[in-house]
Amino acid sequence: MLNRFSKNILVSKFNIGKYFYIHIFKSLTLFLILMGTFESLEWLSRFLDETPGDLEVGGSSRQVPNACWSRVSPTLPPDPKLMLWSQEMASILHLDRPDGVILGGGEIIEGMDSYAQRYGGHQFGNWANQLGDGRAITLGEVKLDNEVLELQLKGSGITPYSRFADGKAVLRSSIREFLCSEAMHHLGVPTTRALSLVTTGEKVLRDMMYDGNPALETGAVVCRVAPSFIRFGSFQIHTIMQDYTTLKTLVEHTVRTHYPEHSVSSDTGIVKWLTHIAEQTAIMISHWMRVGFVHGVMNTDNMSIHGLTIDYGPYGWLEDYNPGWTPNTTDAATRRYRYGQQPKIGAWNLARLCESMVPLMDDPNLLHGALEAYTQSYGRLQNDMWAAKLGLGEFIDSDESLIVELNALLQEVETDMTIFFRLLCSIEEPEIDLLSDAFYDSENIPTELWNTWLDKWWTRVEGTPKRQEMINANPKYVLRNWMAQLAIDAAESGDFSICEELYLVLKNPYEEQVEFEEKWFQKRPEWARHRVGCSMLSCSS
Repeated sequence: MLNRFSKNILVSKFNIGKYFYIHIFKSLTLFLILMGTFESLEWLSRFLDETPGDLEVGGSSRQVPNACWSRVSPTLPPDPKLMLWSQEMASILHLDRPDGVILGGGEIIEGMDSYAQRYGGHQFGNWANQLGDGRAITLGEVKLDNEVLELQLKGSGITPYSRFADGKAVLRSSIREFLCSEAMHHLGVPTTRALSLVTTGEKVLRDMMYDGNPALETGAVVCRVAPSFIRFGSFQIHTIMQDYTTLKTLVEHTVRTHYPEHSVSSDTGIVKWLTHIAEQTAIMISHWMRVGFVHGVMNTDNMSIHGLTIDYGPYGWLEDYNPGWTPNTTDAATRRYRYGQQPKIGAWNLARLCESMVPLMDDPNLLHGALEAYTQSYGRLQNDMWAAKLGLGEFIDSDESLIVELNALLQEVETDMTIFFRLLCSIEEPEIDLLSDAFYDSENIPTELWNTWLDKWWTRVEGTPKRQEMINANPKYVLRNWMAQLAIDAAESGDFSICEELYLVLKNPYEEQVEFEEKWFQKRPEWARHRVGCSMLSCSS
């Protein structure tokens, strides 16, 4: 970068005045200061300074009572190589692209104070006791001009919360996290972000489908970024362990640090804060539903108090519009976390968060107000979502029957959700033939039923749907599992070009991008229908 800027200055200096030359030199100097190294960042350790921690240092597996965190250092990787880099996130952090050492977990520099967070959680509806960051290590918090962001390495080694695991991550899961974090951001879905992906130069043993067939896979580390990685389970663990002193300290730290507009000195203040979290959670889940995203593992330890999508594991996008679909093989029997149930699970998880605040309340019944706020917020957001997806303008009560009919029709035959709604944005007359590319079996489309519905919709919008609103609500490109799998297959052979291409495409998911249309705007290929990694994913994905 210095060479490029130096060359521009040398070429121009014969044609510019003395003071302009000085101005350019100063601008260059400022740029080099702003886009610096990790050593140039201003590191904070507010979470460690303001909450109680583990007296023991290191990663041996153990129970850690009366604490919110344990200090631990990342494991030195044998041969770290930086393979994927988010320049957008780097610009926010004022970072130049480094080598892979720090981001692979190999070096702790001055200012960093690395730790793993302790939390618990309900997993698939059952309390799972102490969980914590089993393969995530926070490097610290970075103070920027208008915000503070936490940098965390996922897959960088053993922590006290690793239990019987190795604390590592593999390339396939790391690619899925890196690409999806950034794709969700550009879709307008609240999410954690990704800065980098580093391969570690080691092999990691994984039984991907938990079927007794472990295999060695390429190790990798993702650096992910968020205001914090505090979860619902961060509070639950202290309440269930009856450690109310630590609970109160953590709540006060969280509100003071991340919600300074709130106060938890009274019951009313606690409920207002929880209502804020409930409303942010409703916004997040309404966006999931809008774009057809299925998280796959909505345990309370995977729910961010910031209303951010967190912990990308066995996620997926609807291919066929099936509200009963879940990508998670662990959830195959009960389908607890299926697409259509995500709003209800959001409410259930929020109820567990509210329960964890009962020891701090004089009148716990007031907590119902936060849950009611979620229900009301989600209801409004759902109506707004459908109004935007269908170009209705303002939602009216009679639109409900139109939407109920649409949801039923979309399940009559196998229908691609993303393609259907994107094509609907541009049709000029209410004819189902114009949407035939969205159906997997075009010969069995219930044509009469569809044309009847389209006539109703066309009448409702008076032949002029709000097309730009529809385009803004209905992405053309999403990170389908088969697309991620193609990127993984190539990367495991050393070719990251598909990863880079998908990263580029998914930065503009609402744009036409005709050069990528034939390749990435298509239904799920038949080879991906039952392939592991496309239709079936586990919690190790």
